[in-house]
Amino acid sequence: MRIRHFASISLMALALAGCNDALESTTQIDLSKVKNKVEEPLPSRILSEMAAKNMDRNSPIMIRIFKEEGALEIWKAKTDNRFDKIADYKICAWSGRLGPKVKQGDRQAPEGFYNLSRANLNPNSKYYLAINTGFPNRYDAVNGRTGTDLMIHGACSSSGCYSMTDEQVLQIYAFARDAFKGGQTSVQLQAFPFRMTAENMVKHRLNQNIEFWNMLKVGYDNFEVTKRPPDVNVCEKKYVFNQQTADGGGFNPAGKCPAMSTPPALTAALASYGKTYDLAYSKALKEFDGMAWYDPSEAERKAVVAKQRKGHDLAYAPTGTSLEAGRMVKVAELEDMMANKTATTLAANAAPASTPAASAAVAATATDVALVNPATVPVPTPNPLAPQSQLATAFAPVEQPESIEVASKKPFWKFWSKD
Repeated sequence: MRIRHFASISLMALALAGCNDALESTTQIDLSKVKNKVEEPLPSRILSEMAAKNMDRNSPIMIRIFKEEGALEIWKAKTDNRFDKIADYKICAWSGRLGPKVKQGDRQAPEGFYNLSRANLNPNSKYYLAINTGFPNRYDAVNGRTGTDLMIHGACSSSGCYSMTDEQVLQIYAFARDAFKGGQTSVQLQAFPFRMTAENMVKHRLNQNIEFWNMLKVGYDNFEVTKRPPDVNVCEKKYVFNQQTADGGGFNPAGKCPAMSTPPALTAALASYGKTYDLAYSKALKEFDGMAWYDPSEAERKAVVAKQRKGHDLAYAPTGTSLEAGRMVKVAELEDMMANKTATTLAANAAPASTPAASAAVAATATDVALVNPATVPVPTPNPLAPQSQLATAFAPVEQPESIEVASKKPFWKFWSKD
């Protein structure tokens, strides 16, 4: 559900705010009147929407994040055990650029599938309220990725986190709190670089992270088909989704994947969904022939917001979205742009930074991404919607028990099938 603003807020104010659709819902909450932020109930309008969607107040939730458009969504289980979106928010600030977090200090926000327990909630955060993302998970750890204390929190200030306004995080925290009170033991957080449509996959096909994103897309599509958080595991240092093992054995993040298979009904559903995707991919490939997306740096996103905010004293300092600051360019132009940035970064790193601000600027510039050589990119890319048995080599699995617990004991694939 898109949380609406008071009608008195002008469209100009919405555009200038640049954060959270004019700070969605923040104009409707007076934090000075919140007596207990940890137990603050969700607004009555959200509770009414839950009832209209056949959702119990304490039913399980799932969180989805899309960096490029700066969106955080709350999905909630209905009485039929399928999930539906109940709220979405514009992320106020996130650092770095598109791509996963790799090491401590790279200013990147995590991408992947994370498992949140009640212990991940931090009611005493100095950023109003916070939810630890669970980074590094088992996939991150087995691939040598490092970083700590990466949160979804308030204060609209970020260095590797997903920062919201205080008003927003008050609601997000309440969604998680109520779900845990209802018996959910594990909330799945899905963090993506962008919505993994065929068009977006074509636009970003030359990004150095495309192989990683193709792997994430398998989980993305499993959710799109089932509307249930996928069962996530890791083996051979890669994610694997909704897999049954032949002998009921477990998954070892660094070890060989066990014999496994996709439930037949799910395989059929993914194959049908994949036909539509393949057609859309081919169409987008023709539309964007010779073109690719320029992913803006954090500094470029901030510059767009600064221009919007000029002359206005706004309460928050959002970092802006990649959609606002990025653009489609010719592949040759993109290669030149990235070459120039690489040269600038090398020069900046060679010279000593005289101030903390200069050091921060060097760090932000150093996160610029490289391009994939077009000659090495298969066209079209392998269809990530194909049955998992066909993806054993391209997208081998990786382990982490990150599925959502629900009251029923049925296998996960039974929740969405008709039988």
